[in-house]
Amino acid sequence: MSRSRFGSETLTVILAGGQGERLYPLTKERSKPAVPFAGIYRIIDFTLSNCLNSDLRRILVLTQYKSHSLDRHLRHAWHIFNPDLGEFLDMLPPQQRLGERWYEGTADAIYQNLFFLEAERPKHVVILSGDHIYKMDYSEMMEFHLARGADLTVAVVEIELAKAARQFGVLQVDTDDKIVGFQEKPETPAPDPERPGVCLVNMGVYIFETAALVRSVVEDARKATAHDFGKNIIPAMVPGGRVHAFRFVDRNKKEQMYWRDIGTIDSYYEASMDLVSVSPLFNLYDGEWPIRTLPAFDPPAKMVFAGDGQSEGGTQRIGESLDSLVSNGAIISGGRVERSILSRGVRVHSWARVEDSILFDGVDVGRHSRIRKAILDKGVKVPPGTTIGHDPQADAQRFTVSPGGVVVIPKGTDLAKT
Repeated sequence: MSRSRFGSETLTVILAGGQGERLYPLTKERSKPAVPFAGIYRIIDFTLSNCLNSDLRRILVLTQYKSHSLDRHLRHAWHIFNPDLGEFLDMLPPQQRLGERWYEGTADAIYQNLFFLEAERPKHVVILSGDHIYKMDYSEMMEFHLARGADLTVAVVEIELAKAARQFGVLQVDTDDKIVGFQEKPETPAPDPERPGVCLVNMGVYIFETAALVRSVVEDARKATAHDFGKNIIPAMVPGGRVHAFRFVDRNKKEQMYWRDIGTIDSYYEASMDLVSVSPLFNLYDGEWPIRTLPAFDPPAKMVFAGDGQSEGGTQRIGESLDSLVSNGAIISGGRVERSILSRGVRVHSWARVEDSILFDGVDVGRHSRIRKAILDKGVKVPPGTTIGHDPQADAQRFTVSPGGVVVIPKGTDLAKT
């Protein structure tokens, strides 16, 4: 995006206040955008990196529930904007300027912060969700928005009909990509006429002309609605407004388009496990599209006692990692890790085995433990000889187990004391 043409005229608002109830207990002490992903990142890093790579540098992050972890991450990892150039990243919790209430919906979050729009006076407002994983150059969408003379442009992605039912907002367009119909999470989505097996799904990426945005949220605030963009604002604007759909242009450089709303434990787990495949659907290694996060001064990852011949109970001690992501500071000390993601500072001790699992920062896995298909949150301590993910009935009695069979252990749990 050309900063001289768009940057100074555009305000970006990232909605990052969601509770993330379906990701519990990963959201027990943090908001959904602050949940770790891929070892070293937080989910919001992907949206913010899209902004940076699109040259959007005037950013407002609206926070709400359990925001401390997110606030701290943004302060430490994203203090790169230069106020002398008009750049900023500001975090804004509910201010109760319009009554003693929290944000009651995505549109209400904008309505409660109209004072910020009045102060900044942008021509355009880009509204994004802080809890999706994808790569997108928003400047291409802005070019489309301006060329159509739109009041609102909605980014859309093609999703199979069966996967979209009751999950996403679905819309229909004419030959000029003008939106002519919109349904929020319909049971039977209407297919795209050009491709009958798929439908067009709302990505939660919007570009508004500021005047149209202000008018819409003010009108909505006067009504008894859910005050939500998908449920209320877009359907109200479609009949008489200049509302267009921009078809997602993926910057991930893969044959299959990648956009993920990792809103459940199982979808989060599946997206994470894809990263350890030989050719993952999401490319973390593209130097032309860097993904920024908190720079950490950790030592390199280390694997020791590899095939030293020592055994205990007939089991050889081997320190190795296969088909896995291993972050800096992690030590595999005579244990074996397969198809897993190890975050910073993880320790896997001798004769332990970790398979198909995600271990957050500082997890400690004791000797002879066996862990399979599990997510261990930050600081979990696993005593020697513990078995997780091998006995569904025993796991269900002690831990949260997702419908897909993923065992989740909350942040800071010491299993020796439970």
